[in-house]
Amino acid sequence: RSTPKPSSAASDVYKRQVWNTRIKKSSSLFQKLGSSISFDKRLFREDIQASIAHVEMLFKKKIINFKVKNKIIFGLNRIRNEIVKKKHKFDNKDEDIHMSIEKRLFEIIGEDAGYVHTARSRNDQVITDLKLWMIKSTNEIIKLLNISSKLIIKISEKNIHTIMTGFTHLKNAQAVSFSHYMLAYVEMFSRDKIRFKNNLKNLKENPLGVAALTGTSFDIDRNYTTKKLGFTNPTRNSIDTVSDRDFVTDFLYSASLCSMHISRLSEEFIIWNSDAYNLIYLNDKIVTGSSIMPQKKNPDPLEYLRGKTGGIYGNLFSMLTILKGLPLSYFKDLQDDKKIVFEAFDNLKNCILVMNEVLSNFSVNKKQMTNLTKQGFITATDLADYFVKQLRYPFRKAYILTAKIINFCEKNKKNLQDLTLKEVQKFEPNIKADVLKVFDLNVSIKSKKSFGGTSFENIKKMIKSYKRDLK
Repeated sequence: RSTPKPSSAASDVYKRQVWNTRIKKSSSLFQKLGSSISFDKRLFREDIQASIAHVEMLFKKKIINFKVKNKIIFGLNRIRNEIVKKKHKFDNKDEDIHMSIEKRLFEIIGEDAGYVHTARSRNDQVITDLKLWMIKSTNEIIKLLNISSKLIIKISEKNIHTIMTGFTHLKNAQAVSFSHYMLAYVEMFSRDKIRFKNNLKNLKENPLGVAALTGTSFDIDRNYTTKKLGFTNPTRNSIDTVSDRDFVTDFLYSASLCSMHISRLSEEFIIWNSDAYNLIYLNDKIVTGSSIMPQKKNPDPLEYLRGKTGGIYGNLFSMLTILKGLPLSYFKDLQDDKKIVFEAFDNLKNCILVMNEVLSNFSVNKKQMTNLTKQGFITATDLADYFVKQLRYPFRKAYILTAKIINFCEKNKKNLQDLTLKEVQKFEPNIKADVLKVFDLNVSIKSKKSFGGTSFENIKKMIKSYKRDLK
């Protein structure tokens, strides 16, 4: 069947903004600034998906006939293919992706295209599109974080017995396994995934059918479109639905915390890779050079990760600021929600991809890690614990005695592991020879058997647990 020839009145509607019948001429500057098609065109798949579900519902409820339904679905599928093949022309005069698609639909099937907007508004249409897009994107972030966790677990399996200094205030504190140190980030990313998964609950409430703000007088079936689009239930209040962007701020908050965790890991690696620490090596895939200093290998990708966190925080605060003064229900202010979400998602996705590259392209300087453990008296707490367990000292008395021994070591330029039994017995005559074992780093780590501690056995159990969680 040939494409129907549109009537002149209907054709005129699609040559201009839909509301130009009522508003004769709006500011060309605002038309330019108010257009969102430059960024919301990435919602085209979701917009067409939702429109097809909506049209099928309209047919089911006998609001449109079979012929109109099929024409609209045919046209929408054709538009999808045109956009995918880059044959669709996006025009700023169309304002947004919804009107761009509706206009092209009219060109393909004629006036019957006008039925597609029956019993809906762009207010519920855009939220539906955005939620569908965010469900897909949230699941993509979760999958990437699973890859991150698997990479860290692989690193940890190889370094269970690699001993390093654990820091507080960036000062040497106690001996830990490098594996245990790295697995701390698996915990952080696990919490990130939980937050993103929790966000999916609100994302899976279906907004389609609440129309502009009051619902519609048409006898529609919102449960049908809910099932068709993969939502769990329809939203319950039409006014709240069109004004709600909690699901956006939830995503941005989760993205902000996730980027903060990535930034902390990046900062850690930057410090460890510095010449002052020299605890890890970054291979050439993840460093850059200097324009003036030929010798330099700079950790620029890590600095990129650290810097992008600020932008993602900014996205969250931008959205919170937009929402803070809005009465119910829909306002043009909300147009920026999509741009903010897209930017945060793109940055976070890229950050995770870069981080995964880093995790795949570094090695551990075990020798330097061992050398660093010889500084800072990192088995001092083990000595204090020994006094409590073997001599039944109150911990504070044991603490003071240990501090005196540390002072002696500093004065005589000794490490704790260099002390003789006689030297220790000068401070406490009842000490036995087994006291010297507490200065052994392996003994120190093995003793930390409390749940969540750094003992080798604990680490092995946790790695098995993480692997089960990731299956």
